[in-house]
Amino acid sequence: MKLVGRPLPKVDAATKVTGRALYADDIVLPRTLHCKILRSPHPHARILSIDTSGARRIPGVVAVITGTDLPIKFGILPVTQDERALEHEKVRYVGDPIAAVAALEEEIAAAACDAIAVEYEVLEPVMTIDAALQKPKDEPIQDYGGPNNVHKFVALEFGDVDAGFGRAEVIREDVFFFQGNTHLPMEQHSAIATYVDGKVTKCSSCRCIAYASSAPRMAAASAARPTPSRTRSSFASSR
Repeated sequence: MKLVGRPLPKVDAATKVTGRALYADDIVLPRTLHCKILRSPHPHARILSIDTSGARRIPGVVAVITGTDLPIKFGILPVTQDERALEHEKVRYVGDPIAAVAALEEEIAAAACDAIAVEYEVLEPVMTIDAALQKPKDEPIQDYGGPNNVHKFVALEFGDVDAGFGRAEVIREDVFFFQGNTHLPMEQHSAIATYVDGKVTKCSSCRCIAYASSAPRMAAASAARPTPSRTRSSFASSR
């Protein structure tokens, strides 16, 4: 109880306000490779082909990978293991990652992404709740769940609902919709990693250390054996 009700300084306050805070995007390591990700311009489409030959021919490009290199699905929840680090069969939102390029310079990596040719079969997107409840015009977003584009049904009731309605002076039923939102951190979205003596050390702007540092999830995504790793979050409180 010695601390309750007393103003305490934030341990990183002085570092931040004086500009001395070191964020993930500030870290510069020797011989760093820069990564850029090619993302889908479509909200719903089949991927028919991915041609990375043009990107691989650009001087300064060190590596190019696609979803075929990372075939195993994962997920933040055990019941929805439906994520891929890179998609190679189907994209489900604008920005879905398709390919990643590592190069000697950031500009080279960006140019290599532009050189990757992707052929899509564009499908009907689902833009509203009402549309998700209707029969898909071509195919569902996911290959599970249902009916239609319903992911799953969840009913949450707490206490005696009927009694609560009975005591209410006014009852109103409506449909409420709000726009999507996101965090607005001071820092850039960034991640950097080193691989030394068989160990990976990552520094990320992600505040969810448990998610970012899950070695089994990373190993599953890369179809590789688990690698010893540790994760640092750069000033997570700023998010």
